[in-house]
Amino acid sequence: MNVSAWMLGWRSLWRDLRSGELRLLMVAVTLAVAALTAVSFFSDRLKSGLERDARQLLGGDAVVVSDNPPTAAWLDQARALGLEQALTLGFPTMGRAPDAQGGATRLVALKAVDQGYPLRGQLRLTRDAQDTTGVPTDTIPAPGEVWVAPPLLDALGLKLGDPLLLGDAAFRIAELIALEPDRGAGFMNFAPRVMMRAADLPATGLVQPASRITWRLALAGPDAAVQRYLDWADAELKKPGVRGVRLESLSTGRPEMRTTLDRADKFLNLVALLAALLSAVAVALAARGFAARHLDASAMLRVLGLPQRRIAAAHTFEFLLVGLVASLAGVLIGYAVHHVFVLLLAGLVESALPAPSAWPTLFGLGIGLTLLIAFGLPPVLQLAQVPPLRVIRRDVGALRPASLAVLALGVLGFAALLLAVSSDLKLGLIAVGGFAGAVALFALLSWSAVKLLRPLVNEQTAPRWMVLATRQLSARPAYAVVQVSSLAVGLLALVLLVLLRTDLVDSWRAATPADAPNRFVINVMPDQADAFRAALQGAGVSQLDWYPMFRGRLVAINGRAVSPSDYPDDRAQRLVEREFNLSHAAEPPSHNDISAGRWTSGEAGAISVESGLAETLGLKLGDTLTFDIAGSATSARITSLRKVDWASMHVNFFVMFPLAEMPELPITYIAAYRAPEVWPPRSSAWRDSLPAEGAPSTSGRPGDGAAGFDNALVRQFPNITNVDMSATIAQIQRVMDQVIRAVEFLFGFTLVAGLIVLFAAVSATREERAREFAIMRAVGAGSRLLGQVQRAELAGVGLLAGVLASVVASVVGWAMARWVFDFSWHASPWVPLAGGVVGALLALAAGWWSLREVLRRPVVQTLRQAAD
Repeated sequence: MNVSAWMLGWRSLWRDLRSGELRLLMVAVTLAVAALTAVSFFSDRLKSGLERDARQLLGGDAVVVSDNPPTAAWLDQARALGLEQALTLGFPTMGRAPDAQGGATRLVALKAVDQGYPLRGQLRLTRDAQDTTGVPTDTIPAPGEVWVAPPLLDALGLKLGDPLLLGDAAFRIAELIALEPDRGAGFMNFAPRVMMRAADLPATGLVQPASRITWRLALAGPDAAVQRYLDWADAELKKPGVRGVRLESLSTGRPEMRTTLDRADKFLNLVALLAALLSAVAVALAARGFAARHLDASAMLRVLGLPQRRIAAAHTFEFLLVGLVASLAGVLIGYAVHHVFVLLLAGLVESALPAPSAWPTLFGLGIGLTLLIAFGLPPVLQLAQVPPLRVIRRDVGALRPASLAVLALGVLGFAALLLAVSSDLKLGLIAVGGFAGAVALFALLSWSAVKLLRPLVNEQTAPRWMVLATRQLSARPAYAVVQVSSLAVGLLALVLLVLLRTDLVDSWRAATPADAPNRFVINVMPDQADAFRAALQGAGVSQLDWYPMFRGRLVAINGRAVSPSDYPDDRAQRLVEREFNLSHAAEPPSHNDISAGRWTSGEAGAISVESGLAETLGLKLGDTLTFDIAGSATSARITSLRKVDWASMHVNFFVMFPLAEMPELPITYIAAYRAPEVWPPRSSAWRDSLPAEGAPSTSGRPGDGAAGFDNALVRQFPNITNVDMSATIAQIQRVMDQVIRAVEFLFGFTLVAGLIVLFAAVSATREERAREFAIMRAVGAGSRLLGQVQRAELAGVGLLAGVLASVVASVVGWAMARWVFDFSWHASPWVPLAGGVVGALLALAAGWWSLREVLRRPVVQTLRQAAD
């Protein structure tokens, strides 16, 4: 027989398409690629959109922060790369009212800006102190004018149009700031904002040679140009003598946003990983059925003398074409479906989503072809490598070296694609390694269960349907192992998604709960402590972070003096240079976890150190640190390390002493609490009925109450600095809600896709079941009995698969929660039981849907098809 492999492959493809032989295989690949690319297209665009909107928190795509004006080299490099620039400077200073209007003073956060500010996000202005929305503006204050935060008016007793004295100059208050997109996270930035034109700053006389000013050079432009600038800046920062300069970007700045976006990015990647793994299950089962149905055709080709190599080439060509067509169809369907996502989630981000990159298309094509090569070709290629007699006997036989090589290369390529889509090596290794180990474990445990099944069932007393179902499973253990393992892998993906999604969203919401503190107060003096706490208690504040605070500089580690030159890392150098805010308490803060060592209350000469600081400075348990506190050296040994979530809205410290009292130290107090929504306080029942902070205000509503209480507190304790974090919390929660909605929607779609793949996996065994039931019906078994046998077999397989999948999902989920998503998680002991019940129900539902016509098919028709 002289025919080329390409022609044979083309003819086989056309014949199989017309006969429907490739239908299930193409549907499996198309569905897999469609689900994967729909998620990939949407997540690609969504991540780009969320990152674009989150950049307003920085005021640009990247920001150079320095203690001195940026040198010409930094400006010239940005200009050479075509980046937009906006230079601002800020520092704390005192603002005061004119003597004729009371002469009140208040610490303010002064910010001088130039035209073009902000590069990202929008500054919003208002003329109503209770309006938290405002209207956007693209201008900056006019000469001689300032824009101020509304709380400053109440603090100084001023109104719009009044003068505000700053240093040697007076400025007219022209507008109120409703929203400042790039508001910083430092305490001085949380003082009431005053914004002026940079050209007006010299007239104030506030900038002196010793002034502590923070310069921020915001940059914006194409991602590639920004990245080139960041690479250049990293190299500059490593040069000797470059000090007091740092970079902020989405990957390095604003930890409260970075944590949320990183977790969202990892979860979206996990969704894609699990969709790909589900695809492998469906394609492997579809290819197995395709190979079984082509035994006779392969036998005839071998009998006619066609070489094995040509048969293998023909099948490879056919599968590559099938994979390409199905993958293209899947990409197109996925692209269309992702537009439905965009329509359903209109308004999720502030403006239109960016266009998708080429990556989802390339990934969809690659995953479709790789799936067929890795899981489809090996059983089909095996048809060309066995003796004709074995093919005629309808036995594919064991995998030969060539098929094993294709399987190994394909699986390696598939794993590489999964690692690529994960964008996180740890996540990819846990997911891919966990699933690879799970497949082996499922196969071993299901084989053991099948072997133990028949001896456990007493055929003399057990119902007839149970005996037949047991015989069905134990007579073909390899078939049962494949079925249980494939269902277990699919259920593993679904259970893992359900478990992680629930706890991940809960951990996000727990970071900034509805009752999170929105006020930080510093500089409370010891003689004011009792009166201050009494004032809060009288206002209805029940939850309070309250800690003493004192400052100290690290001067020695284990008796050896430390200096910035001891560390190559810029962050470590800055930490050694700065003074730390230290504290002491008998018990560790409830929002800190002890990650190493032990906190012993009342232990003298002991300290607890934040784990990140210990890692940066190379500290370990048992090291002795010496601090210069108010001119006196204080040494203590590290006895515990604490894990601190700096994104939480709580008071946190790098270093704490486990002592209730340290009377020899000069301390002040810091407090964090949620401001009362009503001032003066009314009944708790009336207060509970109020809308959340940020809702439109009326008399006595949250905005009035919080502002009124702030003013009363400052009048009673004029020396304190009261930091209002409401705007920052609202900004974080808006972005977080966007992320959670996106994650939930993608989760729902992938969950549905996974269920469809499971149904396809069960339906792939339809013909084998039809032949077995036809034989039993031919020897007298009734339809009712066979229906019971089918339901018992499906329920048993689903129950076993569900229990195995739930146990492994709990282990894999715990590993991902601990080492990838960085939150504490413990699976409920009810998970395996619930997983088993769900697995049985899903298997029964899938069996009813895909196998409902098997028992109704005429016996003669089934046996004739099996003999043909």
